[in-house]
Amino acid sequence: MKNGSLKKSMPIMSDLHVHIISFDVPYPANYGGVIDVFYKAKALAEKGVKVHLHCFQYGRKPSKVLEDLFHDVRYYRRDISKKHLFKSSPYIVSTRSSDELVSNLLKNDYPILMEGLHTTGLLEETKLKDRKRLVRTHNIEHEYYQNLAKVENDIFKKYYFYNEAVKLKRYEAILSKADLLLAISKNDENYFSENHKNVDFIPAFHPFKEVNCKTGRGDYVLYHGNLSVGENWNAARFLLNNVFNDLNIPLKIAGLKPPKQLVSLLNGMENVELISNPDDDTLNNLIENAHINVSVTAQRTGLKLKLLNTLYNGRFCLVNDKMLSGSELDDLCIIANNQNTLKRKIKSLFEQDFAIDNIRDRKNKLGTIYNNGNNVNRLIELVG
Repeated sequence: MKNGSLKKSMPIMSDLHVHIISFDVPYPANYGGVIDVFYKAKALAEKGVKVHLHCFQYGRKPSKVLEDLFHDVRYYRRDISKKHLFKSSPYIVSTRSSDELVSNLLKNDYPILMEGLHTTGLLEETKLKDRKRLVRTHNIEHEYYQNLAKVENDIFKKYYFYNEAVKLKRYEAILSKADLLLAISKNDENYFSENHKNVDFIPAFHPFKEVNCKTGRGDYVLYHGNLSVGENWNAARFLLNNVFNDLNIPLKIAGLKPPKQLVSLLNGMENVELISNPDDDTLNNLIENAHINVSVTAQRTGLKLKLLNTLYNGRFCLVNDKMLSGSELDDLCIIANNQNTLKRKIKSLFEQDFAIDNIRDRKNKLGTIYNNGNNVNRLIELVG
């Protein structure tokens, strides 16, 4: 659509241009995948790179914020019709096909960065075979869909997730046509390196500029996440049924669209409070003032960006090892992998103050690995 202009305060770097193909409109940057897309593109633009952002659209509206930040922003309708369910290619890929996108990419010879396996249908486009093509792998997608299937109760959705996982596993070979794969975690880097030589690790981009944790103690434990997602709803249910069922310590659960089953489960649990659909300020306050931010997951895939949020802004961070998933952040978290260990760690942490030393350790580690400025410089080297 309409071209935006770079802010005058942004440094002029060179004539480097890059096409970024986003699986969704990445603003507002309020869920995992688009957070990395938005802040990566923003970091590039702030370095003077001319970002041509191409967005598949299926519910989100065009964004003036994007058009003001980037050199060029275009939108393409994602065809989510059911006919794609019967194709041999994965649904998340076949629904993101656009002749108009290909035509726009052919107007110049700039590098192309595809966000997620979702947008890699372009790797099969012979007219683009001589272009520099990079793929940001946000997940090991077939494992992600297998895990979605395991926690899904609806029989039709379960079948879709399993079927999509099979297609994604088969389709993954397409990545051999990319010039470079940019893994979001060390686990993913190791996985993709088993079959591809062209793999590099670029940590997730994020909105956090500095560690803003409070010292001392809070008086509750917080679990937060999008509660309409099966993985998060199951994690909340596990905490309620197996950890806080006999703990006399307050738990707050905050998140979008909590299912009726969760609301019912809370009945009679006097030590548990549900905060439904909190706005950003409310959620930030909950994270900052909690004594413990607890995050558990059954999925060892990608990077859980809410982990970064709690490390930059919260006190103690209690997780299971799957939550860390090659993030290189193990030594900043307390790890517990079963209900008994979780209970023991929660009781122990409630006897401790969160100290200046804890904050210093976070600043050192996060400022090294998850520094947007350092990581964008590395990305520019790889793209250019």
